[in-house]
Amino acid sequence: MTAHPGDTGLLAPGWSGSAAASATGDDAFLRALLDAEAALTRAQATAGLAPAEAATAVTGAADAGVFDVRSLAERARTGGNPVIPLVADLTKAVGDTHGPYVHRGATSQDIMDTAMMLVAARTLDPVLTDLGRTERALSRLAAEHRDTAMPGRTLTQHAVPTTFGLKAAGWRSLVLDARDRVRTVRESLPAQLGGAAGTLAAFGAYGASDPAGLPEIYARELGLRAPGLPWHTLRTPVGDLAGCLAFAAGALGKFAVDVLTLSRTEIAEVAEDSGGGSSAMPHKSNPVRSTLIASAARRAPQLAATLYGSMAAEDERPAGAWHAEWEPLRDLLRLVGGAARDSADLAEGLRVRPEAMRAHLDLTHGLIVSERLSAELAPVLGRASAKELLTRLASTGQPLAQAPELADADLDPTHYTGSAGALTDRALERR
Repeated sequence: MTAHPGDTGLLAPGWSGSAAASATGDDAFLRALLDAEAALTRAQATAGLAPAEAATAVTGAADAGVFDVRSLAERARTGGNPVIPLVADLTKAVGDTHGPYVHRGATSQDIMDTAMMLVAARTLDPVLTDLGRTERALSRLAAEHRDTAMPGRTLTQHAVPTTFGLKAAGWRSLVLDARDRVRTVRESLPAQLGGAAGTLAAFGAYGASDPAGLPEIYARELGLRAPGLPWHTLRTPVGDLAGCLAFAAGALGKFAVDVLTLSRTEIAEVAEDSGGGSSAMPHKSNPVRSTLIASAARRAPQLAATLYGSMAAEDERPAGAWHAEWEPLRDLLRLVGGAARDSADLAEGLRVRPEAMRAHLDLTHGLIVSERLSAELAPVLGRASAKELLTRLASTGQPLAQAPELADADLDPTHYTGSAGALTDRALERR
């Protein structure tokens, strides 16, 4: 049997093969850890704490391809994190002359937190791209179907007519909300540098005249935000990631579950462009993309809860709280990365069936406009009598068009979509 390094996503079709998969794999984390270590030496060289030759040597040696990920994972058990064995291996690779400048003044959490922010940044960039694709496709659908009437459904039942354009505009609004939150967090991701207890004391001991200025230099090397304070136990960056990722999963999940409902065999108002097959039933074309997105939306809140729970981190460096973040955060990044990819494909290929929507408006034989009829009859019959009449007619199952009392009433449901068109136009103005 062939061994496969890292997580191939065999049980995770929602994110397997996505940009998030490659950005969050073990190899990607190793690269981020090495990038963090190399940037630290370069920052110290910029600050005059290390020779330029050391920065060049460490950067050159920080090649993820020459380190054994499996060995690092196994040796991480001894110290509780992979940074400790990685520092030993990187120091050896750099050599005796410049090896002492590897990781100098830092603590493991500095490197691990910084690497996590790098991984998040590298994952969120394609997420934002896919959210943009989703938004544009939904915008086209909303404009095209601005006046396509369909049943509005509340508590699973037909309520009053709406339009598919307004429904698509609502999906787009949530996607834009997610985009804005993800973009804000992406732009705020900070480097981490504080030393053993967040005081930067070791850098002063090594000769820094302004240790407090070193984190800004370090962040600049990495393309991350400079931290206001070391945040070893001030976990705002992780909490912000948890929030924006869980929200994005839920926003995309709303789109997905609506598609799942509307694509049911007995409804068939929409369909995915290329559904998935069944292992047992040749006739089936399952809404697989929507299913995977909905799955991500159901998992994300619990993962975010673990990250929020880890904000109660004791002392200046915590035992367990920080360690508990790594896997849930990676899972969240993967889930949202996969869901964003699938949502873009879903929106771009969604097939809309206006004829089915129109046919379903007539299923209740006019009752779908009972709200309007009640409002029109109230001034003539009184509010209570109007309601009593319509309730009685509804109980007979008789089409309202056959009721003598409603002979002159407008029963066309496409004439009762309210301000759906104007609301769709308003929603599409948002950029």
